[in-house]
Amino acid sequence: MDAQSFYTKLDTHFPPSPPSLFSPIPSLERARKRRRRADQSRAPTFMESLALLSAKPGLSHRAGPRLPLPRLRAARASLSPATSSRPTFLQSPLLASRVPSSHDAVVGYGLLKRRSSAGVSCSAAAAAAVPQPEAKKILGVGLPTLKKIVPLGLMFFCILFNYTILRDTKDVLVVTAKGSSAEIIPFLKTWVNLPMAIGFMLAYSKLSDVLSREALFYTVIFPFIAFFGLFGFVLYPLRDVIHPTALADKLLAALGPSFLGPVAILRIWSFCLFYVMAELWGSVVVSVLFWGFANQITTVDEAKEFYPLFGLGANIALIFSGRTVKYFSNMRKTMAPGVDGWEVSLKGMMGIVVLLGIIISSIYWGVNKLVLNDPSLPKSDHKKKKNKPKLSMKESMKVLVSSKYVRDLATLVVAYGISINLVEVTWKSKLKAQFPSPNEYSSFMGDFSTATGIATFTMMLLGRIIFQKFGWGVAAMITPTVLLVTGVGFFSLLLFGQPLTPMLATMGMTPLLAAVYVGALQNIFSKSAKYSLFDPCKEMAYIPMDGDMKLKGKAAIDVVCNPLGKSGGALIQQFLILIFGSLANSTPYLGGILLVIVLAWLGAARSLDKQFSSLAKEDLRKEMSAKEKAESTQLKEPEAATDVLVEQSNGTITSETTGTES
Repeated sequence: MDAQSFYTKLDTHFPPSPPSLFSPIPSLERARKRRRRADQSRAPTFMESLALLSAKPGLSHRAGPRLPLPRLRAARASLSPATSSRPTFLQSPLLASRVPSSHDAVVGYGLLKRRSSAGVSCSAAAAAAVPQPEAKKILGVGLPTLKKIVPLGLMFFCILFNYTILRDTKDVLVVTAKGSSAEIIPFLKTWVNLPMAIGFMLAYSKLSDVLSREALFYTVIFPFIAFFGLFGFVLYPLRDVIHPTALADKLLAALGPSFLGPVAILRIWSFCLFYVMAELWGSVVVSVLFWGFANQITTVDEAKEFYPLFGLGANIALIFSGRTVKYFSNMRKTMAPGVDGWEVSLKGMMGIVVLLGIIISSIYWGVNKLVLNDPSLPKSDHKKKKNKPKLSMKESMKVLVSSKYVRDLATLVVAYGISINLVEVTWKSKLKAQFPSPNEYSSFMGDFSTATGIATFTMMLLGRIIFQKFGWGVAAMITPTVLLVTGVGFFSLLLFGQPLTPMLATMGMTPLLAAVYVGALQNIFSKSAKYSLFDPCKEMAYIPMDGDMKLKGKAAIDVVCNPLGKSGGALIQQFLILIFGSLANSTPYLGGILLVIVLAWLGAARSLDKQFSSLAKEDLRKEMSAKEKAESTQLKEPEAATDVLVEQSNGTITSETTGTES
């Protein structure tokens, strides 16, 4: 568009007013025409001023002719490549002297600034300079983050509170039931718990394909809540009616006392179903539902800051729930004779489980409806994880055989699972002998859960110091050492406790009660060491492995070692019970097997410590060399002075850097 066309279009948008009393006199009209001709003669400079005014709409002419200009559209603040495609006469000689690039931006009227960073406009810089209102914070945490973390923490507390009650109650039911004992636990874990866990995960995977995330959560948790309420108020009061006691007596008489465990599963089938549902609450509601939901709605920064606090909160829930179990278990002391105190206690505890289950579901509903729809809430930025390689049993064994490092790590996982199982079941059999009443047994388990929570909380605080001061090797050997010392003391009291009877009597204890206390200490310290030291050591051991072996080694351990560790101790106990007739007769052999397994565990930990240290040093050396190489190849050059050119009103060009005129 030339100057004549521009003024023609200007007259079209702003036509001359009809003659009136206020019309300009002819002399002024002639002056206006002369001024227009003068402006047409200097059209490039005038149009350049219009272009600059378009780039910075907030600026206006302080001096010079005031023309009735049309309303112009706000232009971009930065000179884009499209700007250079305009006709040449729309650009001033200063702008036409060099081609504008993405490093240039119009800063003001008649001002051109060359910047070192590309792609940042002056409008964006101005917007960034404006202070934004900070989000409200409570205890140093932003309010939007607290809207997610506080409900999640409350959910986690309620879930683990329920889990502690259910875990203590399931042992009381199956161990103290008439016609049953602790010998039922190995058979129950292998032949009932494991198949139902596999079946549930298959059903869960199918439901996840057809249901939404919220519907899947409710579909999974409501059956748990309904079952525990139904058991406490219906199934347990009708236990004498629904249990096939006569059939179980006939089978036991035909098969012999060695089959007490398998027959007891049939005898008290509703108690066994409760045992399995309580175990599934820990693996399904805690691991799948809660952590799946938490990982979906939290960011990585939030997870790093608050997930460790969830672990500490779990142990606080363990302490309070242990006190709750003890309170309901002691209710029998205040009841009249003839009243089934355990039934009353069970109803009270199952009522709490149902109530907290409803609270968990309500919190989940509230977070989805009221919190996640908040646009100011930080969104989850979890990246999609790489799919882990799915290895068959044969491929997993090949990986284990091919690497000594993976074999030592697998030994740690299997040894822990077997050794804790061997001691725990034997201890529970002695616990029943000491506390045959369900209320007394449950009361002791409440104290046990409280002590476990306190010990784990303390060990989590000390774990960081142990890693920093003593290193990976010492931290990895603490758990097997605790198991070895306490296990030797426990089995020694069982096998050689009679000579110690006079000495124990002076302390008000019998060999059986001393064995119960030592076994309780063994379980408390081994579990607290497992949560605070063993699990972190195991995960740290994967870090220095190369990428392919890291994925395959972890998959092989998940396929072979985890199931073997969980069911290995149960299979050993089943084999010994069927051979020697009872768990008590198998005690010497269980102690010898435990000693062998823990010594192998210590040897594998020592071997893995040497390999881990060398790999970690090599990994650190590679990282340092790569960092030094990157620094040497990416040395920063001295930044050039900022090139700022200003076109003054008199046509001169001033450089802001040097302050000289040209």
